[in-house]
Amino acid sequence: MSATYTLKILADFASAHTLRDYPGDCSRMHGHNWKLEVEVTATDLNDHGMGMDFKTIKTATRELAKTLDHRYLNDIPPFDTINPTAENIARFFYQKLSDTLNNDIAKVSGVTLWETDRACVKYSEDN
Repeated sequence: MSATYTLKILADFASAHTLRDYPGDCSRMHGHNWKLEVEVTATDLNDHGMGMDFKTIKTATRELAKTLDHRYLNDIPPFDTINPTAENIARFFYQKLSDTLNNDIAKVSGVTLWETDRACVKYSEDN
């Protein structure tokens, strides 16, 4: 029998954006208090009995979120060329955190980005 451990942390940041070529109100500058859920899946435990230290996940997520916090996303790569939609922002966090956190026993398995308390997107990749 194989085991899977799913670790999840929460983080947040605030930023403004506009959606280019969007046929509605979101084409004007507006902001969100984004909530971010990062999931890491581990297939084994390390010498300390952890899939990955929550502190490691929180630190990497907060450092990345800090680069977007209280910023106009349309000015920051890659959102200066792609629309800063919730979908694209979730993918950005997934890919950047995967580069930082993935190891032999644990990997980022999903990022959920809440635009409001009632609307979110979850991004993951099949491996």
